[in-house]
Amino acid sequence: MPQNYQHILALEFAIKEINENSQILPNVSLGFHIYDSYLNPKLAYRAALQLISPKNRFVPNYKCNIQDNLKAVLEGIHSDSSQHIPDLLNIYKFPQLLYGPAPVMMDNNQVLSFYNMVPNETHQYLGILQLLLHFKWTWIGFFAVVGGNLEWFMQKMLPVFSHHGICFAFMYALSNLGTYDYRKDDVKWFAELYEKIMASTANVVLFKGHIRCMMVFTGLIRLVQIKHMMQITNSKVWILSAQMELKIYSKKKDWNVQIFHGALSVAVHSRELHGFQQFLKVRKPSNAEEDGFISDFWANIFGCVFPNSALGNVNQDNCSGDETLEDLPVFEMSMTGHSYSIYNAIYTVAYALHAMQSSKVRGKLRRERRKLENPQAWQLHHFLRHISFNNSAGDQISFNQNGELIAGFDVINWVTFPNQSFVQFKVGNINPQFPSNQALSIVEEFVMWHSQFNQVQPLSVCSETCNPGYRKKLKEGEPFCCYDCIPCPEGTISDHADLADCSQCLMSHFPNKNQNYCIPKIITFLSYEEPLGTGFLFAILSLSLITALVMGIFMKHHNTPIVKANNRTLTYILLISLLFCFLCALLFMGKPKQAMCLLRQTVFGIIFSIAVSSLLAKTITVVLAFMATKPGSRMRKWVGKTLSISIVLSCSLTQACICIIWLVSCPPFPDIDMYSMTEVVLECNDASPAMFYCVLGYLGFLAIASFTVAFFARKLPDSFNEAKFITFSMLVFCMVWLSFVPAYLSIKGKYMVAVEIFSVLTSSAGLLGCIFLPKCYIIVLRSELNNRGQLIWKNQ
Repeated sequence: MPQNYQHILALEFAIKEINENSQILPNVSLGFHIYDSYLNPKLAYRAALQLISPKNRFVPNYKCNIQDNLKAVLEGIHSDSSQHIPDLLNIYKFPQLLYGPAPVMMDNNQVLSFYNMVPNETHQYLGILQLLLHFKWTWIGFFAVVGGNLEWFMQKMLPVFSHHGICFAFMYALSNLGTYDYRKDDVKWFAELYEKIMASTANVVLFKGHIRCMMVFTGLIRLVQIKHMMQITNSKVWILSAQMELKIYSKKKDWNVQIFHGALSVAVHSRELHGFQQFLKVRKPSNAEEDGFISDFWANIFGCVFPNSALGNVNQDNCSGDETLEDLPVFEMSMTGHSYSIYNAIYTVAYALHAMQSSKVRGKLRRERRKLENPQAWQLHHFLRHISFNNSAGDQISFNQNGELIAGFDVINWVTFPNQSFVQFKVGNINPQFPSNQALSIVEEFVMWHSQFNQVQPLSVCSETCNPGYRKKLKEGEPFCCYDCIPCPEGTISDHADLADCSQCLMSHFPNKNQNYCIPKIITFLSYEEPLGTGFLFAILSLSLITALVMGIFMKHHNTPIVKANNRTLTYILLISLLFCFLCALLFMGKPKQAMCLLRQTVFGIIFSIAVSSLLAKTITVVLAFMATKPGSRMRKWVGKTLSISIVLSCSLTQACICIIWLVSCPPFPDIDMYSMTEVVLECNDASPAMFYCVLGYLGFLAIASFTVAFFARKLPDSFNEAKFITFSMLVFCMVWLSFVPAYLSIKGKYMVAVEIFSVLTSSAGLLGCIFLPKCYIIVLRSELNNRGQLIWKNQ
């Protein structure tokens, strides 16, 4: 195959450079033997035995006579059946250099003479993982050939992939596909498998196998398409492991490799070597007579025969010898990863031999100088372990403590053409020495995808991305990559895509409408500067001024009958308490402070209790006065200022005691509400809602008592009877505060304070308007009615 022949040419190119360089191994020439196992474990094992047999005789271990001064063995281990070869050669301590990725189940610590020219397979799959994460492919398929390290992948790498959010839509493993004879007619099983793979919703397939798998796999696909008339319209992004290369036979022109167009492979790192392409261009049978492979390769790759070939086909043209490898579309002129590893392996052995021969021998080792003139293979290990040099391409070559080359991988994009040729483009690299999040470097613009994807990066996910504001809900019975997207619960957010859980905002923030980010809360309280506060301030001052004006009118007409009627002292007490009721609303405005929080509810409760108890005293006085006019009534002794003042004081002191208990047991305090609103609300915490409702309930009790007494006294004969006005005012008062309770409980923040201010002003204004406006009307506008004669006339 063309790629395999390039490996041979890379080996020959390295040997040629070393032998022509007088600075490396002077007066010493390197030679080599090539054994082709034809991917047959038996032949590979026999070749290993041949290495430890005398020349021209297959007698292993005969007098420990190893043929041809063997110093090192360059190996390509492609299957688990050939992994016993290193164990065999390790008995003789031959340095063994592996030019391809070693199956990870091989324990390099046990094979002490083993040197891997590429990083181990763990780094390879961690690089593939970074590739998947980079393109956000979380829903992939896995197709593998059962080999020695499949079990390792399932045990070691599968949990790592799952931990990083990679799910597998399918996982298929076949008995060694590399040994399958694709010329058999019965490929039905493969047809069914191939159909399942291509019909999967996963657009990315990780293909794990060894070198021959790709060749056989491609041939089986072609047979499926021909014999089963299967036309697969779907395309996949194939990710190939480093053990695999896209290979085709030169004679199989009808094979279709288009399904691998746009494939990505993690390949052994390589760089172009100076002079290598020129070496390939001039390669011809006429100038490479020592090459025992070139004639067969030439005839096979160009489809011709040499005139002196006894096996030539008469239907084929003769080989002119002027053909060049550059003309072959199936021959890769650029240095491949495996060829680059072979080149570096040859130089590694050469530099180690050079270091060993150049070492200074002192003391006891001087007696061994003669032995060093013909060094043994086992003596080379010390120098190999410490080897470090830069090759002609500028790459540093050295091994770590496990005998693995310190290097990385190339990310290769495979582009195929209708003539079954292909080109590999390096689009990135993987450096295992870097942190995992920096190990992959890739240029997405250089990646060419399959035409079915319209040159747009394909998606490979089980479920669509959950946008911010939503969270993932796993589907029952499905892998964790398959989920539904549901909105975040109220009060929570998700600020990234595909989050499993929504989170709470900080206390100083709140979720936006779409619940995809947090908004800083604004510190707020009912201030005088805002429109609502300004409106309340205007209302408070206006009502206070009206109350003062009413008080002035009453004081000016102090001795008029309408003022003197119904207990003039209680009237002044009521007006003064109403004035303070309006002014106490100011305690609810502004930034909450300790003194404000202590005073506002208690002052409100005591002042309102004085106002309501004044009305209660008025109505009781009126009732007692009429009861005292009846002959023989004993109520006369109760009528007077003493009773009314006692009622006001007792009722007010009871409220004051409730407030004192509140202040002593659990006083209100300034607080910050960071949860109830979309703002940080500065407020007064009542500390004890029970005490607040006790204050409010006591006011309600006084209002109901006053309303009841006034209701029964409303029809008593008196021109200036206030009972009917008190009844109406108490009705307004009760309606306002009954409406206040549900409104207060349902509103948060500064609007809760606004409701309380509104209730204070409305109830106070109701008392002022219902009781004093009719009297002011008579005093100011109908003064003729405000006289004793009118009072007597009406009584008659």
